[in-house]
Amino acid sequence: MNIDFITKQDLMDFKDEFFKELESFMKNQSGTPTKRWLKSYEVRELLGISPGTLQNLRINGTLPFTKVGGLMFYDFEDVRKLMESGK
Repeated sequence: MNIDFITKQDLMDFKDEFFKELESFMKNQSGTPTKRWLKSYEVRELLGISPGTLQNLRINGTLPFTKVGGLMFYDFEDVRKLMESGK
């Protein structure tokens, strides 16, 4: 049986590579999104996060949002800035 160990440096390298690829992907998109305001499910898909993680980003103020009725809306620029910051 072959056992591979993952070091902290391996994880840091993976993180750096992931964000570089994500940034490259975002740059290759057709420029600005078709709409400025995104719903929660769109932000979760874009960031690849769970509903709980998105809630934590709202609660701790990392990702600003606007609540209209029962829906949460996020400015695409705020999501883009979050992605660029690497948080």
